[in-house]
Amino acid sequence: MNKQDQVMLQFRDLFNKMAWINKSKMEESLRGCKPSEVHCIEYIEKNAESNVTKLAESLYMTKGAISKLTKKLTDKGLIESYRKPDNKKEVYFRLTEQGRTIFNIHEKLHNEFRERDQAVFEQVTGEQYDSMLSFIDKYSRHLDAEIRKQGLDINKSDSFEG
Repeated sequence: MNKQDQVMLQFRDLFNKMAWINKSKMEESLRGCKPSEVHCIEYIEKNAESNVTKLAESLYMTKGAISKLTKKLTDKGLIESYRKPDNKKEVYFRLTEQGRTIFNIHEKLHNEFRERDQAVFEQVTGEQYDSMLSFIDKYSRHLDAEIRKQGLDINKSDSFEG
């Protein structure tokens, strides 16, 4: 196996391991919320003037899928929609108190996981961090270019809702 294949395999294994070890605590603490709902709540809380387009681009989902997701979150009382006085056309979202509770639980869990894993991260040098971040940035920019090249623009198609 070449180094590129090793890196990709280990990235996938690492991601799956993190998801598996965190899953039961997340599900127990965020009972009744799907991961996509929690990620949507997180984005709305951390980004002012969140709308369907911004959510679709950030979460790599179609606008149609985001519309369904925000409707579910609204029905659950976790988010609410609003319009600005100067722009009656655009719909934005913000968290309700219930939504903020979910956000805070999620943040607390991430902090617990960060503390759990701190022993590894404190061994990483600044140079190693710079190298890893540089690689991730290059790979991300490559994937962005591939997305554009393949015409996988979130705003063009509502047929895939992965």
